[in-house]
Amino acid sequence: MLYTILCYNQEEVVGAWTKEEDDACMVRLKAVQDDLVKQGKLGPVARLLPTTAATTLRKGSDDPIVIDGPFAETKEQLLGFYMVDVASLDEALDIARDLAVANPGVGSYEIRPVQLFFPNGNT
Repeated sequence: MLYTILCYNQEEVVGAWTKEEDDACMVRLKAVQDDLVKQGKLGPVARLLPTTAATTLRKGSDDPIVIDGPFAETKEQLLGFYMVDVASLDEALDIARDLAVANPGVGSYEIRPVQLFFPNGNT
């Protein structure tokens, strides 16, 4: 089963890390990723650019509105995601726990099952 692990944290906190703090976090996260690669469970991983680089298309009317930045004002922002191919939600939660240990500070990991969609009908 495919799961996505959505990584939320306070963007201003993570953005304020020194290069050394960021590099140290990336080393710890890479150790978790390397273990998942060896097990054949890691899919795409992405670290998103800051929300200042985001654009939102807000629908709800006949003419959607395009605005700069994310739509919602929240304390935590979506900073990236992992795709993992595991047998169960419990296994995905174990991976999220490992990521939480590797990544200091507050934040959260949202785990969601993924249903693949292939527009051309291939599976």
